[in-house]
Amino acid sequence: MLESYIKKIWQKFNQGDAREESYYSVLEDLLIEYAKSTNRNNIYITTLPKKTEAGNPDFRVWDGAQQITGYIEAKAPTVKDLDEIEATEQLDRYRKNFPNLILTNFLKFRLYRNGEMIDKIVIGRQDTLIRVGAKPPVEHEKEFKELLNKFFSFTLPRDYTAESLARILAEKTRFLREEVVKEEAKEKESKLSGFYETFKRYLINDLSISSFVDLFSQTIVYGLFAARMRVGSDFNRKTAYDYIPKTIGILRELFTFISIGDLPKQMEWSIDDIVSVLAVADVKSIFENYYRLGKGEDPVVCFYETFLSTYNPEEREKRGVYYTPQPVVRYIVNSLNEILKTKMHIDEGFSDRKVTVLDPAAGTLSFIAEAVKCAIKEFTEKYGEGKKQEFIKEHILKDFYAFELMMAPYAIGHIKFSFILEEEGYRLSEDERPGFYLTNTLEMKTLETTNLPLMSALSEESHLAETVKKDTPILVILGNPPYSVSSMNKSDFIEEAMKIYKEDVKDEINIQPLSNDYVKFIRFAHWKIDQSKIGIIGMITANSYLSGLIFRGMRKKLLESFDEIYILNLHGYYTEKSPEDSKDENVFEITQGVSISLFVKNGENKGFGKVYYKDIFGTREEKYAYLETHSFQTTDWKELNPTDPYYFFVEKDFSMQKVYDKFISVKEIFDRFASGVKTHRD
Repeated sequence: MLESYIKKIWQKFNQGDAREESYYSVLEDLLIEYAKSTNRNNIYITTLPKKTEAGNPDFRVWDGAQQITGYIEAKAPTVKDLDEIEATEQLDRYRKNFPNLILTNFLKFRLYRNGEMIDKIVIGRQDTLIRVGAKPPVEHEKEFKELLNKFFSFTLPRDYTAESLARILAEKTRFLREEVVKEEAKEKESKLSGFYETFKRYLINDLSISSFVDLFSQTIVYGLFAARMRVGSDFNRKTAYDYIPKTIGILRELFTFISIGDLPKQMEWSIDDIVSVLAVADVKSIFENYYRLGKGEDPVVCFYETFLSTYNPEEREKRGVYYTPQPVVRYIVNSLNEILKTKMHIDEGFSDRKVTVLDPAAGTLSFIAEAVKCAIKEFTEKYGEGKKQEFIKEHILKDFYAFELMMAPYAIGHIKFSFILEEEGYRLSEDERPGFYLTNTLEMKTLETTNLPLMSALSEESHLAETVKKDTPILVILGNPPYSVSSMNKSDFIEEAMKIYKEDVKDEINIQPLSNDYVKFIRFAHWKIDQSKIGIIGMITANSYLSGLIFRGMRKKLLESFDEIYILNLHGYYTEKSPEDSKDENVFEITQGVSISLFVKNGENKGFGKVYYKDIFGTREEKYAYLETHSFQTTDWKELNPTDPYYFFVEKDFSMQKVYDKFISVKEIFDRFASGVKTHRD
């Protein structure tokens, strides 16, 4: 077998005009012959002549069951030093992303398993071929067959946790983005460039090509993930389209290209590689073990957090994307349920049909999921299980809404919602969907209605979200909006709405803190509740607005709108300590202190609203324990007395105020002043 192979290599070389690709068929014949000799009769090998240095290895080997065995990267026989090739960025990427990889120059073979070289063989001397021009004698035939046996015997691991699956998919998605989609999008006549122009024209005017490539790559992977959740076996790229829920229209439209269309080969290979991981992983059981059996932490949360932190940590930080710990979610939801009963006089809480709920920055749907569970529990405790299905259909699917801007949590959230309902015995029909929309909450412009590919679904999503934003009365707004002082959200709507928070500080030199995303989301919720003239808000946000002087106008406007405000200050700023000088930790993995805010507008009080306050210091575990065992009714609130001009939402000691005020103002002493000098990056 090797004698014939080396003879053919020698003959190709002696032609004098052979390129790397000229030897592909010789190696392919050898691999097929070896596979048959070891009873691997269904092995299928495809080759991919490189269009660019990016993309995929040259050979892909299938096992006959639509599963990828491994990849082979080939260099011309004239390439002598495989150490140099191994050290290139290209091979480094291949080794990280392809767990079973051979590097060869057709005479030297190196086998890598999960990035580490586990075997290397020379089957013929290069000098004999190149310098002498003779056919090299066969060497190490037995060892070479052992190397091939290791290569062909490889199978992907099947036991994944939510975390380990997220990590491997994140790495492969990053490869898809950097090595394939980015290159393909540069081609002016490609389908991808058409998608990009459509997105840019009809959805995001300032969308860069790099942002589009990122969006597109994530959308593919989460579309595959959503499809995989619904199929037990025989999962592949071609059948993925059939299993994507029809209600996630944007994914279905995209997959007419991914599953049915004529994909560029590089993209086809990379997507099939991702599919091969999903196909062997028991994805559904990872989630079912949690939802059906109550085991472990929420895998949706774990999956999304791990995926984003591995795939694009910079994007995570820029968007302020951090999942909310369940004790925080439960405290807020349980408190809102109690406020509905005690302050809004709605005895059935979340289960009352007149209660509408919105999470404007939903992420993976943690808050809405908890609110849905709370509503169903309230209903069944009062009315039993008999009409639960009708209750879900008429109240949960019609009155609970959520918005999300990022594609990954949007797709994951839909999966999570369907699991929650299935846990309650309700399976969504083909034409049913939750009120969970892909949209920018802080943008009021809607997409044009269009029949262009991909855009019709986005247009429909935009119009459904617009109805909720502008026309649907919302009674409860809740969630964990992003914290990002360098906000990317600068729509005409939110910039106009933010003016009322800036009225009292317009003469300040630096009002940048008021542009933090979390402030804008509070303003959106404030605006929405003012529209209805009644309602409640429950959010966890950065706590800088509670006492920062620049936020005094914001606090004043909140006092003018809401009858009662409850602040549970969880602190956790990275330099902060408790009053006893003991350790104080954040409930998140962040350095910014946070607080839970509950705003109540029931129309019962006139004039400025009342403010109630509670400090919580301690370790993260101690804070979680408090949140798990308390809610609005059991929190020991202390009433504050916010006064002009600062209206602080924290405890302050003003006993020496009159003495302080007798002294001359610094502004009277210095007639000229400016911010101090601060250097950067030096």
